Amino acid sequence: MNATTPATAIPAHIPPHLVLDYPLYLGATSYENPFDKIIPDMHDGPAAFYGLNAYPGYKPAWVFRRGEDLQAIYNDIESFSNKDFAPFAQLVGESWSTLPAETDPPMHGLYRLMINPLFAPRRMAQLEDRVRAYAKEYIEKFKASGRCEFMQDFAFRFPIAVFLELMGLPMSRVDDFLKWEHGMLHTPDMNAVADSVRTVKKYLLEVIEERRNEPRDDLVTYGINAKVDGRNLTDDELFGFCFNLFIGGMDTVSTNLALHFRHLADHPDHQNYLRANPDKIPAAIEELLRAYSAVTTFRTCVKPVVIGGVQLMPGDKVALCTTLVNRDPEVFPNPNEVKLDRNPRHLTFASGIHRCVGAPLARRELVIAQEEFLKAIPEFRVAPNAKILYHLGGVIQPDNLPLIWKV
Repeated sequence: MNATTPATAIPAHIPPHLVLDYPLYLGATSYENPFDKIIPDMHDGPAAFYGLNAYPGYKPAWVFRRGEDLQAIYNDIESFSNKDFAPFAQLVGESWSTLPAETDPPMHGLYRLMINPLFAPRRMAQLEDRVRAYAKEYIEKFKASGRCEFMQDFAFRFPIAVFLELMGLPMSRVDDFLKWEHGMLHTPDMNAVADSVRTVKKYLLEVIEERRNEPRDDLVTYGINAKVDGRNLTDDELFGFCFNLFIGGMDTVSTNLALHFRHLADHPDHQNYLRANPDKIPAAIEELLRAYSAVTTFRTCVKPVVIGGVQLMPGDKVALCTTLVNRDPEVFPNPNEVKLDRNPRHLTFASGIHRCVGAPLARRELVIAQEEFLKAIPEFRVAPNAKILYHLGGVIQPDNLPLIWKV
């Protein structure tokens, strides 16, 4: 695992013995599966620590590994703000916010009222056939070959196809979108992140202008026509809405697919059980979401508060690492064991008012992907001698995942 931590001034209220390096920082990579040792080992340390490199740009943030503490932070909307939950706008010298992710009450509630209908059960049901068709289409391309590079052939392509249809964006730009997404979410170079943000903003503003002139049945047009408290979105709000959809649609489902299928490849008993019992797939997905939770988001402390026995002060950043809390041994017996029938109450999609609005769509994509892949592909495993590179910071994601099977 690579690691670089510059000298950092430690605020006076931080106990020196809680100042530690944080292995899951933006830019860190590893050829070791982080869920095998790196993450379990972190539960041998303090319940909370001040990670010198936990916030993007090698900046410090508090890290809490206990579910109870993270739940308290999610629920405490008085002491913690979502503003600048990611540094994208700051990096380009602007002040827009991703909507609704980077907003606080009371506006957050108004934005959620606007967005919730997009992910209502009835709308998800209407998407079912198209989502399943995309899954089948990509699997059909490689099933007869006996192998695939799962990331490039499926994990990126399938959910992005769904996202592009919802946004009304061209499939021909997939490679560009993947490049921009990687530049924003997986590089430690803040200048490179800023360049990617500028590129995405320029593109999305062009799409918004096109939809103003030629409306379509897509999410961009929905944002243009949407009302918040009786008015249309401002230009910054509309861009923040589209940018949030871009980030959410381009990365997290791909990551979950990769981590879940890596597990199935390493545990043929699990994949064969689900192949024989497809009705168990939805419950299994919930356990896999717990065991391989991949996302860290951030909050900013805005008033003095004690969490988990440590004092936080205004300005402190907090890393909400769902990866850690979903393997909290105080919450989950044998947390590093995957039990497909565990039926866990996990925090993968966050909790409270900021619970992920796109969770219903993500769940359907994950279930459909397993159903169709296990139906079409016989017992598969990771290709021999494969070296799988993991990006560890922000979103834990394998760079590659070569799978093979007999045909």
